[in-house]
Amino acid sequence: MSGKFITMAHGGGGTRMQELLRQTVFPLLDEDLLLDQEDAAAFSVDIGRVALTTDSYVVKPLFFPGGDIGKLAVCGTVNDLAMRGGEPLYITLGLILEEGLHLDVLERILSSVGFWAKEAGVRVVAGDTKVVERGMADGIYINTSGVGQLRSGREVSIAGATDGDVLMVNGFIGDHGMAVLNEREGLFTNSDLTSDCAPLSGLVRAMQEAGEVHSLRDPTRGGLAAALKEMARASSCAFEIDEGSVPIRERVLAACEMLGLDPLYVANEGKLLAAVPERDAGAVLEAMRANPRGKEAGIIGRIIEGRRGEVSMITSLGSHRLVRAPSGEQLPRIC
Repeated sequence: MSGKFITMAHGGGGTRMQELLRQTVFPLLDEDLLLDQEDAAAFSVDIGRVALTTDSYVVKPLFFPGGDIGKLAVCGTVNDLAMRGGEPLYITLGLILEEGLHLDVLERILSSVGFWAKEAGVRVVAGDTKVVERGMADGIYINTSGVGQLRSGREVSIAGATDGDVLMVNGFIGDHGMAVLNEREGLFTNSDLTSDCAPLSGLVRAMQEAGEVHSLRDPTRGGLAAALKEMARASSCAFEIDEGSVPIRERVLAACEMLGLDPLYVANEGKLLAAVPERDAGAVLEAMRANPRGKEAGIIGRIIEGRRGEVSMITSLGSHRLVRAPSGEQLPRIC
């Protein structure tokens, strides 16, 4: 590493901040609209309905197998738009930097933001930088907002699931939460636990081109269990999943068992839960498996007659158990 660090002067609005923006932030993000340095980006929009989201990212550690806080910020924002059927267009990037943050660390994070924004097909068009005193942040926090286009016939809602739908996920659950926890705590040496962090807008597009999609949710904080409960409650439907059909990697399952965690409640950052009408399930599933983000996709359950808003699971023993919403934070600072 070089000897350059973030100082309070970098957040003071003067020459040091301008140097940081011109020499580090703007070149690494590589977005022309940022060069104007206006208080608000100006661009033409004539696209009908739009989706708007905002989020903040406080992951610890900043770098983990499969990702970093910059990648997480882009993918998390893009995925929130995609879960409404939105085609991501623009995002903002707010940086809260801690005094003493090494400039090399900031450059790595911004390079990741720039790379994944291009990968996801979204433009970083506005932002803000603040510096706080040493000890007041974990190096860097990121805040984003995102805007996406809602195309006619493609808008979906968490409340859109209906009787007869099948429930599917696009791959193994629990990877992100366990990868971050392991990196932070050093629990398992020589582990290949890796985050699933990835942008999902292309996968959602492929799904909607293959058939009708009633509802989408990304199972981030609170994991698959929280997403199932939120979707069931919003749609006033009864969900039933099959424990044996929920894809979980052996290494994730082993880590969860050792720590006394239920993988249904572990966070993901590159997964989605979808409710799809049964008539279209085959075509949608085929489209998911043909996409790099959905190669391990599968059907995990269906909507049944029962108590509305309830989620139950058929266990490996053939019994039923209720899946409840998480009541607290299992894994802090994972997104």
